[in-house]
Amino acid sequence: MDKLTAALKRYPSQRKVAQKLLEYGIRVSDGIAYCGDIEQTDSGIARVCDVDRRVVRTTLEHITADPQLYRIFSKLRPMLSMIDMAEEIGCSAIVIIPVDARVPGIIADVTTVLYNNGISLKQAMVSDNGESTPTLQIVVEGRIPDSVIMLLKSCRGVASVMIK
Repeated sequence: MDKLTAALKRYPSQRKVAQKLLEYGIRVSDGIAYCGDIEQTDSGIARVCDVDRRVVRTTLEHITADPQLYRIFSKLRPMLSMIDMAEEIGCSAIVIIPVDARVPGIIADVTTVLYNNGISLKQAMVSDNGESTPTLQIVVEGRIPDSVIMLLKSCRGVASVMIK
């Protein structure tokens, strides 16, 4: 993320677009934005970023012309997040906020608590883009007992636990 910030530090609107591309895993290939294999329009991206479509066009061209940025953005892929649909598929969603995301072993401790309580994971994702609060998002089968929530709160490096 430092490379991105450094490369676009003089262009706040372009940085805003680039952050949104990263957030959604939108790949850039030869000046064109793709979500998976589906081409995205400059206008559509501009609406989401609240910028002019020409800013999006310039950002895509900038990314394509900069070898360092292109190496990053040409490899992005969208990823399914089951967090918001967990309840509909008979699962629970847990969001862990760390005290400090650099503390090693948070995921290990959290998954050990789940394992020891016979709770099966469906998905685990860490989000740390360097701009917002890092989170560990976990989707598990069934409902999370209150006793397990208390154990999760006591794990090393965990500041808070939210059930969605």
